[in-house]
Amino acid sequence: MSISLPKPLRTSISKPFWDNIAEGRFSLQFCDDCSRAIFYPRAHCPFCFSNQLTWKEASGQGKLQTWSIIYRTDHPAWQEKTPYVVGVVELTEGPSMLTHLLIEPSEVFYQMDVSVCFITIEDEVLPFFKAKGDDTPWF
Repeated sequence: MSISLPKPLRTSISKPFWDNIAEGRFSLQFCDDCSRAIFYPRAHCPFCFSNQLTWKEASGQGKLQTWSIIYRTDHPAWQEKTPYVVGVVELTEGPSMLTHLLIEPSEVFYQMDVSVCFITIEDEVLPFFKAKGDDTPWF
């Protein structure tokens, strides 16, 4: 029996994010009124409550703020990939993003420069982050 990885939840609000990811572009919402970048996708700005939001391509760069090494997972499809690292990346544009990191557990450090990469798993393009400049293939 084969167990599939869970797929991202797409909503009308998050659809532009996932459509851009599928095309290899990392984008964020920006508030037209206060100019702040926003992540996770939402219907209004959490800073000024404006609903005037625009999707724009983002750098896909950031710094690792915190992380956890996963040795046991609650989803059986991820168990064969343990240990793996998840962490919070502070994006260059400002927001923080919880993400899967393609970094060996022994190589992770605070404020590590990371950049987005796109991996296709089971016909789904997903954003991951790895050490900036690392071209090691994963999966």
